[in-house]
Amino acid sequence: MKKIFIYSAVLLSLMASFSACKKTIDKNYNNPELSTKPIVSGFFTAMLNSDRVRPAYWNLRTFFFPQISVYAQTTTFDNVSTAYKHRDDYIGQYWSDFYYPSGNGSGPMAVYRAMQASYAALSKSDQADQLVYMEAAKIVLAERAAKMIDMWGDIPFTQAGSLETTSTIKNPVFDDSKTLYNSLISDLNEAATYFAGVKLAGNVQSAFNKADILNNGSVLKWQAYANSARLRLLMRISNVDEATAKAAVTTMLSNPTAYPLVDGGNNGSYSPLSSDILLQPLTTTTNSTLSSALVEIDSYWAPDYKLNKVMLPSNDPRIRVMFDKYGQTVSGKFVPNKTYRAMPISYGSGQQDTAFFKYSIVDSATFLNNIKMPGIVITASEVNFLKAEAYERWGLGDASAAYNTALKQSITFYYYLNSIGQGTEVAPTTTEINTFLANSNINYSLAADQTHKLALIYTQKWLHFGFLQSDEAWAEYRRTKYPALTFPVETATDYQNPPTRLLYPTVETGYNTNYSTVKAKDTRTTKIFWDVK
Repeated sequence: MKKIFIYSAVLLSLMASFSACKKTIDKNYNNPELSTKPIVSGFFTAMLNSDRVRPAYWNLRTFFFPQISVYAQTTTFDNVSTAYKHRDDYIGQYWSDFYYPSGNGSGPMAVYRAMQASYAALSKSDQADQLVYMEAAKIVLAERAAKMIDMWGDIPFTQAGSLETTSTIKNPVFDDSKTLYNSLISDLNEAATYFAGVKLAGNVQSAFNKADILNNGSVLKWQAYANSARLRLLMRISNVDEATAKAAVTTMLSNPTAYPLVDGGNNGSYSPLSSDILLQPLTTTTNSTLSSALVEIDSYWAPDYKLNKVMLPSNDPRIRVMFDKYGQTVSGKFVPNKTYRAMPISYGSGQQDTAFFKYSIVDSATFLNNIKMPGIVITASEVNFLKAEAYERWGLGDASAAYNTALKQSITFYYYLNSIGQGTEVAPTTTEINTFLANSNINYSLAADQTHKLALIYTQKWLHFGFLQSDEAWAEYRRTKYPALTFPVETATDYQNPPTRLLYPTVETGYNTNYSTVKAKDTRTTKIFWDVK
């Protein structure tokens, strides 16, 4: 099992190996019509090419499923005394993968700093051609840095990557999480503004198309990505700084032409492939990484709250592409269970081991064996759930319509995943979907008051995120306190309950002398600044 011990000040100490990678990338993505001087497009592609975004085995098996997914209850887990205890080495590897690109991630911080250095060395004319990469990279860095804050709070950022920008190594300070979050929101707005007005020359557009493995060079999708990521962050701070969030969100939602979003055109039967921000799997992928990651640590059973408490009572049409009834082999013949149902979360590990075959598991075509599963960045369903919340809280629009659109888009999205996984499930009819939306358990118009309406929005958004976006599900669960999950109280000392944040890993605390400034806040019960409910 690989272990990498390096802290965020060092970043690219293995400069020789990274330089070799850079030369290969530059060769592959060099555009002969542009300058032959070092360009940033190769770095940009490397920044996008991340196994911390794709549903790669290592990210899911070591970080999401045994930790983040457990805290968000988006997967099942072995109900043992140490269920909520984190693995410092796994946490440290995720942390390091944000700061430098020698692990399982793309090292967006280090790569962005390298892009800045290369960009600064270009002529003015070359800088004009390469600016599109810097603005797109700014969006990616902001979106991923926000995830780091959502999990840890204060993080090194403004001074991180000094080796790339100043050729010096220094211990980076931990930036205040609230201040940095607001700065990231501003960065996203600046990038969206750039993409709203940019007109790329033909040769520049051609090169951008080739280097952009996320949005295929679509300027409009980058603008929508920036706006949607900003909407996500604004709603996340909306309970702690409602005035700022409300003002910015009102401006965005009142002018969809100026602020396009990843909302699928507000069409329930939209195209996820063309609308959503999805990082496609590598073309060399021949085996599903989900199967091993899910099965190895018993994360493949259907989650209790999701299936038993939310989906089954409303006869949710997503059930048949999300889950399999499962069963057992009797006298050499497999006998499937008669109904969908999830194992109760209250079962202890011994009971789990003997009764698991009686309960549903995640679907094989949609998840377990799906070699075409993309990395999910932002989907139309999430954006419409965000709009529904804003409409409901601040009277900005039709919350019910946005909520119903988000539900329809979630159905479309999961049937899309099933189809690319060679699934054969027939999409629900309009009648079936309308019957589902009318069910009293999820019907927006039947909710008694605003509290119950928001509970529907929050719960359904959590359900839509699922285990593929466990980081977002955990963040929203802590922010909204929905759904109303119940967690078994475990017996391990100091780990009886899930944490409200991750502890800093020793790869940072053991080397960064500035850790002393945040040490007092480095507890499992310290809340992220936006967690005020």
